[in-house]
Amino acid sequence: MTQTAIAQSQTEPEMAWIPGGSFMMGSTRPDARPDERPVHRVRVDGFWMGVTEVTNAQFADFVRETGYVTTAERAVDWEELRTQLPPGTPKPSNDMLAPGSLVFTFPEPGTDPQDVHDWWAWTIGASWRAPEGPGSTIEGRENYPVVHVSHDDALAYCEWAGGRLPTESEWELAARGGLPSAHFVWGEQDIDPSHANVWQGEFPVRNTQEDGYLTTAPVASFPANGFGLHDMAGNVWEWCSDQFRVDEYARRRMAAGPKGTVSNPQGPSSSRDPRNPNAPVSRVQRGGSFLCHASYCSSYRPSARMGCTPDTGMAHVGFRLVRETSDEFPPPASGEK
Repeated sequence: MTQTAIAQSQTEPEMAWIPGGSFMMGSTRPDARPDERPVHRVRVDGFWMGVTEVTNAQFADFVRETGYVTTAERAVDWEELRTQLPPGTPKPSNDMLAPGSLVFTFPEPGTDPQDVHDWWAWTIGASWRAPEGPGSTIEGRENYPVVHVSHDDALAYCEWAGGRLPTESEWELAARGGLPSAHFVWGEQDIDPSHANVWQGEFPVRNTQEDGYLTTAPVASFPANGFGLHDMAGNVWEWCSDQFRVDEYARRRMAAGPKGTVSNPQGPSSSRDPRNPNAPVSRVQRGGSFLCHASYCSSYRPSARMGCTPDTGMAHVGFRLVRETSDEFPPPASGEK
């Protein structure tokens, strides 16, 4: 295979070379949340990353070849689910444990944007094949990011593809696109509809679609960052390999010291996620989605983090592939761009 900064295998997404290096991870900006602090220096080695999120067409190739059944297409395991719920939670009816996933639904005007229960609906029959539930389809949306994929599903795809999920340190370095201190993936300019697929209007009751999309957009609908990566802000959240801890950055700073560097961090060995306090494990998601809005989360920033249980699929969650350097995927030759 020719050594270039953009590479593609026969069956997998186009890949871009992300040069290794050091950067200051996290943010001190006013809209940064506590789990993005303190800022600390991280070094990562170079790697290949999908230019776009994995698409419906690419995921369909995986399913056709392997017969894989996603989490959303299986009946809910009550014994597993109850470990994520407060003690004493009653078992739902068998109908509610049928295969399904979480779908965004418009709430009534005046809804509290912080109450996610008002705008997420458990939908029987929703899956990557039927993103809005029964009667919906991915026909004509082959080049859209696959959604309703759990962390488990993403790992299965990556193993089949000979790759892995990015660490969140790799993801943030890649999202910054060579602008290590920029507040957004495109630089310092405030977000506008040309930058990313996010929410315009009053969240979550009215989306004016100034960017052209009500929900997800085809991959690469918006400009790439400095590393040639599309949709590192908005469109869909992307799974990372790390377990999520709200205090991970503080732990890193304490271990490395104020001026120390953390090299190739793989994430903590256990989770601590206030959003999912009963879950045994929470995994990192990055990049925000079409639902992100400044009044709610502004998670289209490269430093923004989120945690979620690994068996959860949603209408705004996908992933992208990473490959380490190898004989098949060597780094670009010196001087190549």
